[in-house]
Amino acid sequence: MGRRPDDDGGGVFVCNSGANTACWRLFPSRVPTTATLLGLLLAAGAAIGLVATNPGPAEFEEFAAEQLTHLITEEICREDGMPLLLRLVVRDCPAMVASQRRVLGQLALQHSRRRNLMLFSLYVTELGGERILPNWVLPRYQAFTLAAAGRFLLLRTGQDNGASRREKL
Repeated sequence: MGRRPDDDGGGVFVCNSGANTACWRLFPSRVPTTATLLGLLLAAGAAIGLVATNPGPAEFEEFAAEQLTHLITEEICREDGMPLLLRLVVRDCPAMVASQRRVLGQLALQHSRRRNLMLFSLYVTELGGERILPNWVLPRYQAFTLAAAGRFLLLRTGQDNGASRREKL
């Protein structure tokens, strides 16, 4: 590595020796501008901020508990959501579901896979498919969630109407 004799003083060159001398510039001859350095600092700061605010499993558990409580209340607590026998036993369905909020969050966390990509995380959750009564199978739900900057965004959700994965194969 060295400088070319005809160089104007900028940059670092690598030259081969021999009959046909050739040189390659490794670094640009110009010093980075203040705007370029500021842009790099801002990008690095944003990346560090995203890493620091990437929500972890505890935050996901809370988010999932809220989502599942809302979903189950809408699906099961409606007039035709439960078999008649259960409707006679369960007097206040929304309160019963709300009382299980913590358990629902833990269940969602247990049935989720997290892919931590440092700047953000992707959670894949698969729940349901269990037989509750002889003619009543819980629907299977799948959700894809993006976690970044201290927030969660449901990318896609779906329901499989209780068919298990093995039955499909």
